[in-house]
Amino acid sequence: MSIESDLKKDGIEVIQKLDTLKINSIAKNVSTRICETFPNFNLNQNELFIKLSRLNMYIANIPEGMAEASYFFRNSSIYFNSHLDYEDIEEFAIHECIHNIQEVKDNKNYLIRMGLCDYTEFNIYGLALNEAAVQLMSSKILGIPEEFVKYYNISFKTNSPTYYPLECCLVKQLAYLIGENTLFESTINSTDTFKSKLISIIGERNFYTIQKSIDKILTYQEDIIKLNNKIQQLDETNKKINSSLQKIDSLKSKITASFIKTQNIIISSYFDSTFSYISNLEEVENYRRKLYNFKDYLGTTDEYTYFNDYYVDRMVKLEELYYKLENAHINNSLSVISKKTSILLTFIKIVKKLLRIKKSENTEFQKD
Repeated sequence: MSIESDLKKDGIEVIQKLDTLKINSIAKNVSTRICETFPNFNLNQNELFIKLSRLNMYIANIPEGMAEASYFFRNSSIYFNSHLDYEDIEEFAIHECIHNIQEVKDNKNYLIRMGLCDYTEFNIYGLALNEAAVQLMSSKILGIPEEFVKYYNISFKTNSPTYYPLECCLVKQLAYLIGENTLFESTINSTDTFKSKLISIIGERNFYTIQKSIDKILTYQEDIIKLNNKIQQLDETNKKINSSLQKIDSLKSKITASFIKTQNIIISSYFDSTFSYISNLEEVENYRRKLYNFKDYLGTTDEYTYFNDYYVDRMVKLEELYYKLENAHINNSLSVISKKTSILLTFIKIVKKLLRIKKSENTEFQKD
């Protein structure tokens, strides 16, 4: 399939190509901001600039509901929505430029990986996970402040209110648990560090369940966009409108259910696993604090109680474990004290014995 066919399939219509001066300006600013935001990711600013300056960039008509910019790996090009202000293009270029940096291709120039996303002959895995991670990186680079939003009856705090907000919320939970730097380094350098570290804690099955669920949420959202665009093309009296609206409502319910289910798996799989490794009082407090602070990353509905119930249950078990460890600590301390006392008593007895011998020798010496 040709590039033109791919673009047409996605409803993208090219208007004009950006001039070299503008492309170089975008490449320079984006490479600088990425390297300044992530100085420890082994990125070379000059190499990044050269790589990004070679991209083709276009102004295009993009269907409503799609992202304001799209990166096509087949021709290494970025397409910007025509209604964007010229000065705002760079902001949307960051996300797409990161995609270009992520690319890993085989000897035949076929894409096999892009960040956290794996491309196989028959399927793509981790697309939504990667899109969310890239968007979180972009938001960090741009310094977008957090705000409370509500989508599909789910309320949460995010610094990506417009792009992939639900996916970003779930991936941000994972970043909080495993480490933001670990997530971002794996994302931009296309490594398995984040995935491997997460699997080592929550297990392979849970990881792939979470990854698949986030992909499903993205697919449901794309289906809603397609249905909305279809409705706009229909006459108001067309009977297909009601059918499409019912499908949209069903998809919205699926999105809500998938989000809550995925969030609960993230909570239980991580905190169940890490609980079993607590071995001292300091780790008890670290665990309690980490679980308590997870509330700041939650997406909640009016009926949502899982986290509160889980937290109460963990606190009960944590208290039991605390007293068990505390008593063991006290017993060990008493054992140490007892041992030290025994050594001291033995030493005193030896000293007393030596004193008696010395006294006896002095007495005998006096008798002589």
